[in-house]
Amino acid sequence: MDIAMLIKAFVVGGIICAIGQVLIDYTKLTPARILVSFVVIGVILGGIGLYQPLIDFAGAGATVPLTGFGATLAKGVREAVAADGFFGALTDYLTAKASGGIVYLRIEDTDKKREIADGVSAIINGFKSFGITFDEGVTGIDSEKGDYGPYTQSKREEIYKTVAKSLVLKGLAYPCFCTAEELTALRDRQEKDGALIRGYFGKYAKCRNLTYEEIEKNIKEGKPYVLRFRSNGDENKRIVFDDMIRGKIEMPENIIDEVLLKSDGIPTYHFAHVCDDHFMRTTHVIRGEEWISSVPKHIALFKACGFKVPKYAHTPQVMKTDETDGTKRKLSKRKDPEASVSYFAQSGYPKEALTEYIMTLLNSNFEDWRRANKTADIFSFPFNLKKMSVSGCLFDLAKLNDISKNVISVMTADEVYERTLEWAKEYDDEYYAVLSENESKAKLMMDLDRGGKKPRKDIAKWSEVKNYFSYFYPMYYKKDYTLPENIAPSDAEKILTEYLKVYNEEDEKDIWFQKIKELCEPLGFTPNVKEYKQNPEKYKGHVGDVSTVIRIAVTSRTNTPDLCAIMKILGKDETESRIADAINYYKEVK
Repeated sequence: MDIAMLIKAFVVGGIICAIGQVLIDYTKLTPARILVSFVVIGVILGGIGLYQPLIDFAGAGATVPLTGFGATLAKGVREAVAADGFFGALTDYLTAKASGGIVYLRIEDTDKKREIADGVSAIINGFKSFGITFDEGVTGIDSEKGDYGPYTQSKREEIYKTVAKSLVLKGLAYPCFCTAEELTALRDRQEKDGALIRGYFGKYAKCRNLTYEEIEKNIKEGKPYVLRFRSNGDENKRIVFDDMIRGKIEMPENIIDEVLLKSDGIPTYHFAHVCDDHFMRTTHVIRGEEWISSVPKHIALFKACGFKVPKYAHTPQVMKTDETDGTKRKLSKRKDPEASVSYFAQSGYPKEALTEYIMTLLNSNFEDWRRANKTADIFSFPFNLKKMSVSGCLFDLAKLNDISKNVISVMTADEVYERTLEWAKEYDDEYYAVLSENESKAKLMMDLDRGGKKPRKDIAKWSEVKNYFSYFYPMYYKKDYTLPENIAPSDAEKILTEYLKVYNEEDEKDIWFQKIKELCEPLGFTPNVKEYKQNPEKYKGHVGDVSTVIRIAVTSRTNTPDLCAIMKILGKDETESRIADAINYYKEVK
C-alpha cells in the first residue's frame, strides 16, 4: 500500500471538502449550485491541462466531492426492464456485488415521448419483488438516497448545461440552426453521393463553421437551434477498447457531430450518459450489444469533457424460439411478455427460481457450482463477466418452469402459503379472500407430499396454486368423471359402492391402502401390479386402477397428492357426498 498516496488523497480531498462545507455554511448557494461550481472548476482545470496532474498527485482525493465513493455500477434501468429485462438488470447487480462496488438506480427520462405513467414505481417494485435493491438512487416517485443526486435526469438540467457551456468555450461544441427540412435534404444528398457514412459531419455540417457574428444574428432572430459536438475524429483512424465480455474491439473513430442538447435544452441520451456516469462515479457500464456501435461517440465525448472513460461490457442478446416458424430471434419487448420483469411477478414465479435460471444464462459454470453447493446463497456464486457467452443466449421458459418447480418443492407449507397469499393479494383478490378465510386448511393442502426425500414438483408459479388445489373449494371445483379407457362405468360404480362400505375418515394411509387392496379381487382386479402386467387378460385392472377411480370421484383428477390425506382435509361429509355423486353419474351412463 502506498502510504504517501493515501496521505496526499486525504489532504487534498479534505481541503476540497472543507471548501464545499464553507460554501454551504457561509453562503446562500444551494448544494446543487455548489456542485455545479465544482463541475465548472473541474472543467476549467481540465481544459487548461491541470486537472489530470491533480488526479495523478492526489488520486481519489481530487474527485471526492464530484464523483462519490467506491466503484459504482450504472445502468439505464428503464431500458433494461423494457428490453433486456431481468437478464440485464441481474448482470448489473451481480457485477457490482462481485467487484465490491455499489449499484444505483438512475432514471433516464430525457425522452418524454416514451415515458410511461407510473413507470418509476413499476421499475422499483418489479426489481424489489425479485430481490434486487439499490444502494443509491431513486427510491420512489419523489424520493431518493445517495450523495450524487438528483438521480433523475430531468432534474439535472443545470449540470448538463454547465458541461455543455464548457465544451462551447473550448471550441468543442457549437449551435446548429438546421431545420428538419434541411436535415432531410442532407440525408438525401448523402444517399445521392453514395456516402459510406451518414450523418452530420465534415462538409455536410452546414453550421459547423459559422462565425460568431452569424451565430449571434441567428439567436437574436429567435431561430431554434440544437447544440452539437464538434468532433475531431478521423474516418481513416480507428480506436481500440477492451470490452469486459468480448475482449478487444476495434472500430473507426467517431466523426459525427452528435447533438448534445436538443432545441428545448434537454440533453440527448449520449450526452447525459457521459455527464452522469462521470459525476456519479460510474466505473462500469453494462448494456446490451446493440450499444457497441455507440462506444466511439461515447469515448470521444468522455475525452472531450476531460472525463475518465468507464469500462464497458456489452451483454449478448437474449434470444427466443419463435412459436410460428421455430426460428431463433431476439426477445422483443413488443412481442414477448417475458421481456419485462413485471411478467414474472404477475405470473408468480418465485424470485429464487428466476434468479437461478438467469444465472444459468449468465455463466456457463453456474449449474456445476449449484450441484456442488446445493444450499449456498446464490449471490455467493463467483460471478465473472468474462465467462459470459458472446453469442445470444436462448430464453427457455420450459427450463425456467423446471427450475421453479424444484425451488417450490423444497419450501415448507408455511412458505408456500405466505408466498401464494402475497401474490394473490396483489393479483387475485378473490383467491386472497379464500386463502385468508381458512389458513389452517390452506396450509394442510399445501403440505401434501411435502418434506420427503422426493417431494412432488407440480407447481411452477403461484398463479398455478389455485387450479392445482381447486378441488378443495366448491367455487373452483369442476366435476369430471372421465375414466381411463380400461375402466367401465359399471366397474367404477361397483368400486365406489364397495369403498363407501369400508371408508373411515380416521384411517391412516397404510390401513386405508390395505382396504383398497382388499377390494380388488372380489371386483375382478388384482392388488399386485406386477401380476397384472404378466397376465393382463386375467384381470380388469390392478390396485392402481381402483384407487384412480376413487381419486376421480373425490377430486375429478387422475393425478393428485396423497389421496388419503386429501379426503381427511375435505372431511367425511364432503368425501362421501362426492363419491355418492359419482356413483349416481356412473349408474346413468353405464
